[in-house]
Amino acid sequence: MPADPDNLFETLKSLESARRLPPVEQWNPPREGWIDIRICRDGTWMHEGRPFTRTALVRLFSTVLRRDGDRYYLVTPQEKLAVEVEDAPFLAVDFVSRGEDATREIGFRTTTDDVVFAGPGHAVWIEQDAGGPRPYVHVRGGMNALIARSVYYPLMDLAEEAGGHLWLRSRGERFDLGSAT
Repeated sequence: MPADPDNLFETLKSLESARRLPPVEQWNPPREGWIDIRICRDGTWMHEGRPFTRTALVRLFSTVLRRDGDRYYLVTPQEKLAVEVEDAPFLAVDFVSRGEDATREIGFRTTTDDVVFAGPGHAVWIEQDAGGPRPYVHVRGGMNALIARSVYYPLMDLAEEAGGHLWLRSRGERFDLGSAT
């Protein structure tokens, strides 16, 4: 985290309310298809097997990303194009925490500059697999961000143990992160 977490916290709060997304959930375009875009587990966006080099283009595309069932699409009023997502479409690469216990607020920033604060509508959880823990935060519209390892370990320092489980608090919510053992 940066040297001045209060400054970052205020910046994230202002970004959370300032970003306006297109109403993709309201669009039902007449044309559907597929485009050779893959969002890798590490947050890299690929087109035809090569990484996007323009960050601004990735950010733009992320604003028209929508999930319908188990599939992800880039949606405009005229087209709905299926894309491949390896794990989660977003990667949380930064976080800030302010307050303690019931007054704590935890904000996350993704590589596409989505900003979410864990709390109502933005759950945090951990899935376990053979490769270890996979932590997530809900971003929007059924889409989640995988929490990067560099964020996960300091985030776990904020967890409390109770009843054999680890819990994380933010904006009045308690999130069960699983067994403490």
